[in-house]
Amino acid sequence: MDDGITALDGSATELVGKLIESGQNIVFAESCTAGLLAATMGRVPGVSDVFAGSAVVYQAMTKHKWLKIGEDVLRDPGPVSRIVSELMAGGVLADTPHATIAASVTGHLGPDAPRNLDGIAWSTVAVREENGIALHSRRLQLSPSTTAAAHAQMDGLGIRHARQQSAAKLVLQFCIRIVSASCGFS
Repeated sequence: MDDGITALDGSATELVGKLIESGQNIVFAESCTAGLLAATMGRVPGVSDVFAGSAVVYQAMTKHKWLKIGEDVLRDPGPVSRIVSELMAGGVLADTPHATIAASVTGHLGPDAPRNLDGIAWSTVAVREENGIALHSRRLQLSPSTTAAAHAQMDGLGIRHARQQSAAKLVLQFCIRIVSASCGFS
């Protein structure tokens, strides 16, 4: 089995365990991972107790129509931004009342991205709390870097595949950290 998939499965298994232990449900809003988070979670036994689903909103118009993200925000600062990540997580959580946590990811996998966005993603974990929703956001640097990919002589498909796995793994690890902190796990 591919080492990237094995690492993803390990992170998903850990997240499912923490969600079960804490009695929480999670939902995703995925762009650049294109459903990889949902597919990875779906491989874990017992996941149906804690996984509400995933909205795969790859195109900007889908983000607008499904999650009600304003077209103006999608133009500027654009879909690969903190605000869009936050709106994605908040939107999918609002539309999934039985979920207590939502995680979003939006990014540019490249290889033909603008230099300032190549391999960059944003993730937000939204947590339902007594007084509203707490948002936790992170900028993610996806691997491989363009230089590493060139040295490995990866083509565009290889770069995108590796970066999709990197994004999914980073988001799952981010979720683990937030769930652990919100529930007092160590």
